[in-house]
Amino acid sequence: MTTAPTIDAAISRLVREDRGRLLAALIAGLGDFELAEESFSEALESAVVHWARSGLPANPHGWLLRVARRKAIDRIRRRQRFRARQPELERLARLDEEAANAEAPEIPDERLRLIFTCCHPAIDRKSRVALTLRTLGGLSTAEVARAFLDKETTMGQRLSRARGKISRAGIPFAVPGPDQWEERLGSVLAVIYLIFNEGHVASAGATAQRPDLCDEAIYLAKMLNSLCPDEPEILGLASLLLTTHARSGARISPDGMSVALADQDRSRWNREMAAEGLAHLDAAVLMARPGPYQIKAAISALHVSAPGQGATDWTQIVLLYNSLLAHEPTSVVRLNRAVAVGQAGRPDVALEELATLEAELDGYQPFHAARAKFLAETGRAGEARHAYDRAIELSGNSPDRAFLRAQRRRLPP
Repeated sequence: MTTAPTIDAAISRLVREDRGRLLAALIAGLGDFELAEESFSEALESAVVHWARSGLPANPHGWLLRVARRKAIDRIRRRQRFRARQPELERLARLDEEAANAEAPEIPDERLRLIFTCCHPAIDRKSRVALTLRTLGGLSTAEVARAFLDKETTMGQRLSRARGKISRAGIPFAVPGPDQWEERLGSVLAVIYLIFNEGHVASAGATAQRPDLCDEAIYLAKMLNSLCPDEPEILGLASLLLTTHARSGARISPDGMSVALADQDRSRWNREMAAEGLAHLDAAVLMARPGPYQIKAAISALHVSAPGQGATDWTQIVLLYNSLLAHEPTSVVRLNRAVAVGQAGRPDVALEELATLEAELDGYQPFHAARAKFLAETGRAGEARHAYDRAIELSGNSPDRAFLRAQRRRLPP
């Protein structure tokens, strides 16, 4: 008999690697976000009990979808006025019977359709991104709230409203035609980028990275590019994700501490992945239609192409951030530009620019970490110590906290 720890590990791995694909397939069949999420959660609870007793099924993914579908049918039947949904019940029952009789049925990949559904123009832009992160990316409401620097309760209300709007407006679960791409593509790219960011720098937990989310985002970017190969911003996004993820193997030290870019062992970078990303950027540049993701990709390309930290062209990176600000005049982009200014040898100027951002970014860990670094470089150890304290307080994952504590210990008394 399969042991409980083995079952728990199998379920954890399945949720980590395939939650988005399974939930997207379930939503496609049910047409109801909340019903799908609730039914999927109940199916996972059933798996813990049944798999521990009977062992792993031959097709765990198919088992979960079938059980989730039956849980959904039960939920619909328990609701008042379920007769109005009788046709839907009959359709779900047919799907359930077909799945039960099929041998290890292939689960259709509905993730891209799910993204476009969440990014319908009837939903406000912030809710589009948040709902997709919650549903497809598997982020908790708290994690999504952190990504937007919002309160968890506020984000929960936003997500609930967005799900209800999809249901009430009858928004189709489909990839739109080319004539509708322009109005949704920006949101779709933002969703994929934020899924990657949560994987590259986890907002909470014992690990600093969630490679499953990075892989998911890269997969979606490539799928999007296959549907629309002449869109340079998709190529720019794919390039950015690949050249950034190529450096992930050197981001954590053997003792579990985050490693600054300047100190990373570049022999551990994935050069094949980096080359693929650079090729995507070259293809995008040839189209002569620049955009924010291409600019971000160019910044990442300068990092991944430099043989060492001393060879990084920080002056060019500052100029690229100037261009990016024309597209995204946000406080986070201004923060990143200030860091580049400091890295280019002007930490005092960087601190002046950071001072203008303090009110907006007081709850943002990277702001305090950057400020602490440049305060230390300009000989203001006491202020740097306080800035590190604030950064440590705001840090969500253990490796980053360990890195910041180490930097704080290096300050002179």
